[in-house]
Amino acid sequence: MTAQHHLATRAVHAGREDLTDLGVHATPLDLSTTYPSRDMKAETERLDLLITGARDDGMPVYARVGNPTVDRAERAVASLESCEAAVAFASGMAALSACLLTVAAAGKSHVVAIRPLYGTSDFLLESGLLGVTTTFVDADSVVSAIRPDTGLVIVESPANPTLDEVDIRQLANDCGDVPLLVDNTFATPILQRPAELGAAIVLHSATKFLGGHGDVLAGVVACSEEFARQIRNVRYATGGTLHPLAGYLLLRGLSTLPIRMRASSESARILAERLSDHPAITAVHYPGLNPNRPAGQMEGGGALVSFEVAGDPADVIGGVRLITPAVSLGSVDTLIQNPASISHHIMDPDVRHDVGISDKLLRMSVGLEHVDDLWEDLCQTLAVMG
Repeated sequence: MTAQHHLATRAVHAGREDLTDLGVHATPLDLSTTYPSRDMKAETERLDLLITGARDDGMPVYARVGNPTVDRAERAVASLESCEAAVAFASGMAALSACLLTVAAAGKSHVVAIRPLYGTSDFLLESGLLGVTTTFVDADSVVSAIRPDTGLVIVESPANPTLDEVDIRQLANDCGDVPLLVDNTFATPILQRPAELGAAIVLHSATKFLGGHGDVLAGVVACSEEFARQIRNVRYATGGTLHPLAGYLLLRGLSTLPIRMRASSESARILAERLSDHPAITAVHYPGLNPNRPAGQMEGGGALVSFEVAGDPADVIGGVRLITPAVSLGSVDTLIQNPASISHHIMDPDVRHDVGISDKLLRMSVGLEHVDDLWEDLCQTLAVMG
């Protein structure tokens, strides 16, 4: 599998290139926690190499160091994100934590972050739990916020939950030698590839669209092989390892990612346009409706729609019947939640309001249902406000 293959082809075949030679069609699932070896000296030598974060083509030693099924998913994500390597973790937050621990260990304990971010990401950066200090700025102030000890600049684009976009190419240029980490969970590599725009690190909560079916908890960092070695070492030492069953499901989800993202995005566009004309809606946040969005960055508007209601958002959460009222996003079914009360509730209310997260904001992750059925479900619960 090469970068010359189309993205849809890579989604189906990346990480599976050797299956024909193995004589199998379905991806093997290796659930071993340990691997036998009668050559103790050779195994010790390999372990000395592996715990530095390097990879080789030999047999696995221990599942916390590496697993063949998870390796396949990592190779697939790296291919889709146009990166040299990818490293999988037990969750998106474990992946972000590994990045922060890596730069802090290198003496770069200052981070510049652009709000809004996912609520728990914001909390982790604000709290200083991992020994980093964070300066929160808008995108235009990154240059002045960077210090000699700055190890990362962090941004989500589109942002959670306001769906604000940042010009990634310009931001990468502003970062200079400081690595730019882009959380690409909302766009996925199908709609946006930050590494091609200059980002050094691409982070995913693979729990969301990459897995795609609401049954995988995972995080992935796509990056250079040099940075991958460092965060593999953190993963080995801290134990934030992805279970092989999750790696198997993640790889399976990637094969349908292009058609899922494009179908959900088209429905999201239609719903955003209809919501814009509904009398019970006071604001709609959707990248595809923004005429001033960064050019040449993200294909389409994505599968998330955020909107603010005139009445009580709890009435919508309690009133939908087809749409699932639940935290998270990126599943084949449509999910809706109120960020102020769930995903971003951990943030200070004043900060939350300052970055545009209204108490009346609802975030909807559009799935694969027929768009008219989704619209009918929204209309029946919005009718009491209209």
